[in-house]
Amino acid sequence: MRKIEHIGIAVNNIEEATKTYELLFNKKAYKEEEVASEGVKTVFFETGESKIELLGATSSSSPIAKYLEKKGEGIHHIAFAVDNINKEIKRLETEGFQLINKEAKPGADQKIIAFLHPKSNHGVLIELCQDA
Repeated sequence: MRKIEHIGIAVNNIEEATKTYELLFNKKAYKEEEVASEGVKTVFFETGESKIELLGATSSSSPIAKYLEKKGEGIHHIAFAVDNINKEIKRLETEGFQLINKEAKPGADQKIIAFLHPKSNHGVLIELCQDA
């Protein structure tokens, strides 16, 4: 894993949270995107070599909506940039990590992604990201 690619933050109201983070960072988000397959709207801010991704639910049945209902707003996941996501998925599975995704899939910000279950990572949801 090369670096922290981004930190995902689940929010109840993405428009309100976007305004808050624009004030915090003193700049506009560089990208807004909806990932229909995940039921999520994302907003990205660049912060040095990494990014902050705000995550808002687009439906009450989406994974983000369920997360917010259970845990409330806050850090949802940490994403790490990898050079070869398929190789990394296989390596981590061999090492005994519990995978949410055994195959990479399209994600936001022109990435292909896969998640590791928080049970394998001391309660932290880990996302692997590779440029598409």
